[in-house]
Amino acid sequence: MKSYSELLSSLKDNPRTWLVTGCAGFIGSNLVEALLSLNQKVIGLDNFSTGHLSNIKNIETSIEKNLFKNFTLIDGDICDLQVCKSASNGVNYILHQAALGSVPRSIADPIMTNEVNISGFINVMIAARDEGVDSLVYAASSSTYGDHENLPKVEDVIGSPLSPYAVTKYVNELYADVFHKNYNFNSIGLRYFNVFGRRQDPNGAYAAVIPKWIAAMQNMMPVQINGDGSTSRDFCYIDNVIQANILAAHAPQDSKNNIYNIAVGDSTSLNELFKILTDILSNHSIEYTKEPIFSDFRDGDVMHSQASIDKAIKMLGYEPKFNVKEGLQIAIPWYLNNK
Repeated sequence: MKSYSELLSSLKDNPRTWLVTGCAGFIGSNLVEALLSLNQKVIGLDNFSTGHLSNIKNIETSIEKNLFKNFTLIDGDICDLQVCKSASNGVNYILHQAALGSVPRSIADPIMTNEVNISGFINVMIAARDEGVDSLVYAASSSTYGDHENLPKVEDVIGSPLSPYAVTKYVNELYADVFHKNYNFNSIGLRYFNVFGRRQDPNGAYAAVIPKWIAAMQNMMPVQINGDGSTSRDFCYIDNVIQANILAAHAPQDSKNNIYNIAVGDSTSLNELFKILTDILSNHSIEYTKEPIFSDFRDGDVMHSQASIDKAIKMLGYEPKFNVKEGLQIAIPWYLNNK
């Protein structure tokens, strides 16, 4: 197994072709940028239902022109099998990020969540199988652990799902296993834990807590905490996720057809997160002095989440480089400069 630094050097010298679904979203656009910077050929697929063309424009201005020319954008929907097959033609690796995220959205619209996250997922799997793609890495979710309370979360011990979104993400894992058993198709699922970083949208009803809070603090607006603030999460900076995806795409055979937690292996309460953000913003001349507003606990959420990352370390060579404070120190200036 190559180290991550060795793998990056090898990729630069031996470019491959990648398909990133959900390429205009938060995680997808960061993966596209990372791959292009490594001189890879990248095909991006997005229907822009939740992604933003501005994220693609941002990539275009942030990397060299001779690298961006290796990017092809397809405006299409994973719910269309023919679109998925066309996008997968000639591709070596697929990083499947396209999905309808958000627990509250799935509770409000379970039918659409099911259509995109399950039917769309099967389309991507079939296209990858039929087009001879080497392997597929897909975005799984820590929501799969459901009501199982033990910490840290270990991949092979889960509870009952608490939302339609969690159901869809668990079904993805089941289908991936079935595709391996029936078609000998290789994939890896990465259970993301509360990813944050540049290009994470602070707007909209389903915005994640970190960008939403930073936007509120920038504008001296009140910050709302669901519950009493003791709820905790394993916040994971985007560059850790990029590393995990690239490693997973090149995983040895005995590491494929598995599920891996992708996190830091730490836990931060919402009250602690509020304090960290306040302190870092003060270093950027933003003195936020308002007290948070506490409201009811949100339906479908779990109280505490912390990952064991031992399996990813052992089987993928994953080594997260950024804890929550280090990630926020990098991310906050981006938010301040991209209001």
